[in-house]
Amino acid sequence: MKNLKFFGLNIKLFIVLALLVILAMYTGVLSKDLAGGIAIMMVIGIIFNEIGERIPIWNSYVGGGLVLAFLGTAFLVQFNVIPTEYVELMDQVTSKPMGVLNFFIIALITGSILGLNRDLMLKSFSGYVPAILGGLVGAGILGVLAGLLFGVSPTDTIIKYVLPVMGGGNGAGAVPLSQIYERVTGDTAANYYGFAIAILTIANIFAIISGGILNNIGKKSTNLTGDGNTLIRNADEIKSDKESYEISIKDYAGAILMALTFYQAGRILSQLWENYILPSIPIHAFAFMIILVSVANAFDLIPGSLRMAAKEVQSFFSKNLVLVIMVGVGVSTDLNELWAAITLGNVIIAAAIVIGAILGSALVGWMVGFYPIDSAVTAGLCMANRGGSGDLAVLGAADRMGLISYAQLSSRLGGGMVLVIASILFGFFL
Repeated sequence: MKNLKFFGLNIKLFIVLALLVILAMYTGVLSKDLAGGIAIMMVIGIIFNEIGERIPIWNSYVGGGLVLAFLGTAFLVQFNVIPTEYVELMDQVTSKPMGVLNFFIIALITGSILGLNRDLMLKSFSGYVPAILGGLVGAGILGVLAGLLFGVSPTDTIIKYVLPVMGGGNGAGAVPLSQIYERVTGDTAANYYGFAIAILTIANIFAIISGGILNNIGKKSTNLTGDGNTLIRNADEIKSDKESYEISIKDYAGAILMALTFYQAGRILSQLWENYILPSIPIHAFAFMIILVSVANAFDLIPGSLRMAAKEVQSFFSKNLVLVIMVGVGVSTDLNELWAAITLGNVIIAAAIVIGAILGSALVGWMVGFYPIDSAVTAGLCMANRGGSGDLAVLGAADRMGLISYAQLSSRLGGGMVLVIASILFGFFL
């Protein structure tokens, strides 16, 4: 107990800091800005993380401290333990207007891609679309079989269950799906969206828990998984260029600016796509950002010191600030939506879709040369969650933050593929 440390803080110091922040929150003194929001989110996250890492079974099979930080925060919000003004603050810190979630994903995408061996990156990206399609097919097959058990027709299962779950999250999936539904059927989008988001929320929980289970399987069967940064089997371990380049403090600043600029360039391309190319099928800025960073890495356009600095920034974010993100995900999770949708049939169908996504993406991933667990986590589970925040929750539970680029390909490009499929199916069956 004497040597126990929470993120470098001994237990006495952490208790003092935590009590001060909590006292400031309950007296209304805690600043309602980025400083105050991150302070309380770190305190909540660290407490739940340390508890979750010590609960037997939970720490091995459910996802440990990161998952407890997510679910625990959701319960605190549900039962009004956190004052409403600070719930709103934490939500603002995570998404808009402060957008720490975006900042986090930007840093992870840039560092994870630039830290990859170029040949390995190109090989893995080329086999990734088949792995996503494998997950979609697996989700569809098991989802339909589960639906039949509860009297749900295959058409309804695909349209009302599989497409929302595998559609790339809420903003990039359930929302545009409901708009396509309205345009094709003439029925209000809200009628489709209300059920879709509820099923997606259930599936998101299963996806996060499944990430923890797959991580535990990988620890026991090491031949099924890689190093957490690449999908390719039988590839040489990623070589770090850290020793070959001297990284200065200014390199870290340059790497951050570079990452943020890649994102802005992705936004420009996304806007051009929506305005002039295919407005009905939007592609998220992160998808274009991944392409731009990959091209820069493939053509060796980034100096080695900046590439390694970007990798170090990614490592810092994924190991330390992930708790802030998990608390933010918990704040934005509406447990009332979850309760309303929990019926035996909905739960089993959602679980079957997630399991199908795992099996399909793992099988096809293995066939194209990927590690099955890593393929299942990224091409499977990161299709079956709530988009960007869901990706981080799944990767956190699976301890594979280095695979964020593949996860974002699933949510963004994979989600776009689902929208195309939905446009066809809605027109044909509805």
